[in-house]
This record gives sequence, C-alpha cells and structure tokens, in this order.
Amino acid sequence: MTLEQTTCEDLKAFERRLVEVIAYYQPQTKRWRVMFAVVSLCTAIGAWQWLTDPLTSQVGFIQSLVNHLFFTISSAVLITLFFMGIHRRVVAPSIIVSRVRQVLADFNMSCDDVSKFQFWYYSYCTSKDSF
Repeated sequence: MTLEQTTCEDLKAFERRLVEVIAYYQPQTKRWRVMFAVVSLCTAIGAWQWLTDPLTSQVGFIQSLVNHLFFTISSAVLITLFFMGIHRRVVAPSIIVSRVRQVLADFNMSCDDVSKFQFWYYSYCTSKDSF
C-alpha cells in the first residue's frame, strides 16, 4: 500500500469512528433535551402561578414557597439538573464536532454537523488521478 492509500484509509476510518461517536450521543442528547424542556416548562408554569397568586405579596418568602410546592420542587429539580451538567449534555454532539473542527483546521480539513469530512484532496482519495 502506498502512503496516499494509507492516508485515505486512515481518514475514512477516522470519519467512520467519528460518525459512530456522534450517533452514540444522539439518543442520549434527545432524552436530556426532553427532560430539560419538561422541567423548564414545569418551572415556568409554577413561576407563573406563584407570581399571579395574590397571597404571594402578603406572606413571607418561605411561606410563599411552601404554598407553591409545584414551583419549589420543579425549581429544585432544575437547579439539580444544572449542577449535574445538563447544559453540557444537551449540546454534547455540538461540543464534540466543534472540537474536532478545531483540530482538523490544523490539517486544512473540516467537517459538517454530521461529521462528514471535506478536505482539499478529497478527489485524490476517491479517484486514481493525482492531484
């Protein structure tokens, strides 16, 4: 095998592996996004009920939170999710792709969001003609 063929095979193997990694994270990312959306919606609904309650301005803060347990619990769950790193898990594939783009830029290469490579000698790897 020549050096060019080896290089092309290595790039193709790297591309396949990167596509595997991104595909592995997609289902997990969708579950975290759904969980984040549901908890955020619950917190927003609870906040709306808490703010529109006329008793909120007449009682103390702690008593107001006790009166609105739905808001209190959903806010606590949302804060817990942020401490667990949900903000990173929701965008994990994007983080991976952006870091790969930074590394590939050093080699005059890039990739799109589905991890397909575009590089300056692509035609060389796909045909027998020299560049």
